[in-house]
This record gives sequence, structure tokens and C-alpha cells, in this order.
Amino acid sequence: METTFRKSMAWLHTWTGVVIGSVLFAIFWMGSLSVFDREIDRWMMPGTRLTPVTAAAPVRLDGAISAQARLFAKGSSQWFIRLPSERVPVVELGWRDEGSKRVERRYLHPQTGALLEQTDTLAGSGFIFPFHYRLHIKWLDLGYWLVGLAGMAMLLLIVSGVIIHRKIFADFFLFRPKKRLQRASLDLHNLTGVLAMPFHFATALSGIVILFTIYWPSAYHAAYAQAKAPQRAFSAEGFGQYRRPKANTPGQPLASLDAMLAKAEQQWQGGRASFVRVWHPGDANSYVELRRGYADRVTMNLDQLYVDAATGTVLRSFEAAPVMTVQRFISGLHFIQFDHWTLRWLYFLAGLSGCVLIATGSLFWLEGRRASHAKKGLAGVRVVEALTVTSVPGIVIATLVFFAVNRLLPADASLAGWSRGEVEVWAFYLAWLTTLAHAALRGRAAWREQAWAVAVLALLAVLLNWVSTGDHLAHTLGQGLWAVAGMDLLLLAMAGLAFVTARHLTRKALSAARAPAAAAELPAALKNRNTTSHA
Repeated sequence: METTFRKSMAWLHTWTGVVIGSVLFAIFWMGSLSVFDREIDRWMMPGTRLTPVTAAAPVRLDGAISAQARLFAKGSSQWFIRLPSERVPVVELGWRDEGSKRVERRYLHPQTGALLEQTDTLAGSGFIFPFHYRLHIKWLDLGYWLVGLAGMAMLLLIVSGVIIHRKIFADFFLFRPKKRLQRASLDLHNLTGVLAMPFHFATALSGIVILFTIYWPSAYHAAYAQAKAPQRAFSAEGFGQYRRPKANTPGQPLASLDAMLAKAEQQWQGGRASFVRVWHPGDANSYVELRRGYADRVTMNLDQLYVDAATGTVLRSFEAAPVMTVQRFISGLHFIQFDHWTLRWLYFLAGLSGCVLIATGSLFWLEGRRASHAKKGLAGVRVVEALTVTSVPGIVIATLVFFAVNRLLPADASLAGWSRGEVEVWAFYLAWLTTLAHAALRGRAAWREQAWAVAVLALLAVLLNWVSTGDHLAHTLGQGLWAVAGMDLLLLAMAGLAFVTARHLTRKALSAARAPAAAAELPAALKNRNTTSHA
């Protein structure tokens, strides 16, 4: 009975990994990069590379910054300011463009309010981070559902993996890199699986909990069935959303935003606001929304303060109820938006271990079935191998192309009506599609060839950053531009790792190519030896 159960779990573990492995790798890869999404923003937006000393100085919203907001957001129904932090040294100004219905953004110097050089790019926080949780598929929220399915699959893989490995903790200490590929892949699969198992389980589960409003809408529809708009009622009570309609009559000038920030800090007993939004600017019913930051705590709190824009009178103060506080604590554990650099690096390394876990699981399956599928004439291994190559080195290549194109394109670039940022995104997808075509054509050789491509592109991205901005490593380290220096160092590390991997795979391929020739020469040598001895 136990053997049958283990076999069924092994079957479930294997085929769940084969079917969903490519999507899981993409989610883990982008999730790992998202740990440093703000630092990637600094690398991809050179105009926002301010020194830590500049960013640490006090920020006053009244004056130049407010004047820039009124200038850019003229005629808009709302505008907002995101205050600088340790990871984001600039003031972000955003407003709703009433014509396009899009949110436009500009970046300002935190002390002078001067407009910084604009780089039209989605960068890390606008492309890589959303890719992690919705795959940039908006139609019918399909991206969210695919990510949720992948999260459930990850939980299933972890539970079934524990069941089928009888000596799971003993296997943790067993790694034989010099063994044949299938054995070495399994050893590394077991090692990374056990080492970061709590992290993998927690991130998969918390990712599902975070998006509960999408996966379980029936919950709040049932709880607020008596309300005219259940979702709006739930958002007001759960997330603290407050709205006051326009009066459609001119109002008094905007009161001091700095005074409102001081009032919010007093309300939150020292807590600092990170976000300020002005609703209906210029209207008699204009009001200001202030959100508390959470850089100093794990919980992504929902503390908010709403005040009248003209008088500064408090209209509403919101603090999340215990149930929502638990949900926001789980969200904080997943998104790691609090300031803790040791944990941030551990999250990054644990995320990469998840990538290794998924990749080695696929390799083990491929090597175990390569010979049998070839004998039976089945195409399963070729299909899975093409998808695996595309999802492992392929998505890395696409990401590096995204970085390289960002540094290659002129500031005002456009193509066929696409903006500069859209061209970068299309470059990512075209590069990714190219790796799929290459993997389908080249088969097993695609692994080493795409590893060489990763090494070249990673090094190229560092050189392009140097040439296009002048910010080489010596300069960024000397000026304390840790985000830019860290990005370059990680790219160099990636180039080195890819180079070692590609060289190893090339040597193995050459050895495999020489083996048949050596085997053919051996009988001839023996025959000559026998002839000589008889003579």
C-alpha cells in the first residue's frame, strides 16, 4: 500500500513539474529579480542615480515640487507624489492624463524640485515585477490565474517531493557533480529543494493569499451581499478607500502639504508618509490622501489619512482591522518592501535556488527519457527540451536583451508608433521567441550555445552602461551608487558563471564527439597488433 502511494506521488510530482515547470521558472526568475526591482530602475534610468547623501536630505513639498505638480497635472482629476526612500532617491510625480486615461510620470530632484532626465522605460518595477505575478497577460485576468495555478502546483510539488524522498535529509548532504548528468541533476535538485523548502512553501502560499480578491471573489460578495456594490463596500472597509465626489465649483488654493505630512506623522506616532495624492485639484471638494510608509516594518500597513485640501481638516483616518493586518503581514513577507539588506539578499538567493530546483528537475526528466524516447521514435523529449531551454537560458537571454536595448536606444527613440519603453518590451519578447526557435532547431546543442549567449550579453550590458552613462564600476563604487554598482557586479557574476557553464558543456560535447571515433579506431589497432605478432 505504501509503495503504491509513493509511486502515485512520484507520478504526480513528475508530471506536474513537466507540465508547469516552464511557467514556474519564469515566475521564480522574475520574482528573484523583483527583490531588487528598485535597484534595476536606477540602472535603467540614469537620470535618477542620485547619491545617498542627496537622497537623505529633508524633502519639502511646498514650493518647487508642488509647482511642478500643478504645471504638469493641469486639468487632471488627480496627481500624486511618491516620496524618496533609501532605495528610491528621487521624488516621483504622477498624474492621470484625461485624454489617454494613462498615468504619466516624471522624476524630480528631492531638494530643488528640478526635473530629472527622463528615460521612457518600464524598467524593473514596471515590467519585471508585474511579470512575476500576472505574466503581463491582462485578458480576463488570465495572467493572475496562471500564476495562481503555478503557485498551487508548487505547493503540490513540495508536498509530493517530501513524500517520495525517503531519505530527503540525508540526500541534502549528497552532491556528486562529477557523476553523469542525470545523477548530478538529481543531487542538486534534492539539495536546493531541502535547503530552501520553507521559503519555497511560504512564497507559493503567500502569493496565493495576496491575490485572494481575484481567486475568491465569492467571499466578499457573500459578506457584502446587502450592499449595492459589494466590491466597493469591501474595499472601503477592508482597504480603507475613501472617495468624495467633485463639487464642480472652484475651490480655495491647496493648503500646505508639509503641514499635512506633519499632521499625519503625529497621527501615526512618528510613522512617515510615503505617498501623497491630491484628488480633484482646484475643486471645492478637493481632498488629499496620505499613505503611511512601511520601510520600517514587515507589515505592508494600510494606514491612511484623508484631509480637506483647502483647510487641512481631517476627513477620515483609517487603520486596518486585525484580519486585514494579517493579510498585509503575509504580503510583506512575500514582497519584502521593508529595509533589511541581509534578508533581501537571502530572498534573492533563495529565489535563484528555486530556479535551480525547477531547472534540475527538468534536466533529470530529460536525461532519464532521452534514450528510450529516441528508440520509440517519440518527440516528447525534444518538445520538453525546447521548452526547458527557452524557459531557463532563454528567459535569461531575453532579460539581458531587455537591459542591453535600454542602454542602446536614444532617449527619444520610437518605432512604428511604439514608444521607447514599448520597444524595450518587444525586444524582450522577440528575443525570447528567438530562443524557442533556436532550441527547437538545435536540440541538445542549444544548452551550450545559449549559455555562451548569456555570457556575452551580460558582459555587453555592463559595457553599454559604461559607454552610455560613463558610470563604470570604479565611479559608482566611489560615489556610493550601490544600486548601479550592484547591478553591474551581478551582471559580471552572471557572465562568469555562464562562461564556465558554456565551456564545460562545450568540452563534454567535444568528448562525446570523439568517443565514437576512438571506439572505431580501437578494433583496427588491435587487428594491426595481432598481425604484427603473428609475423
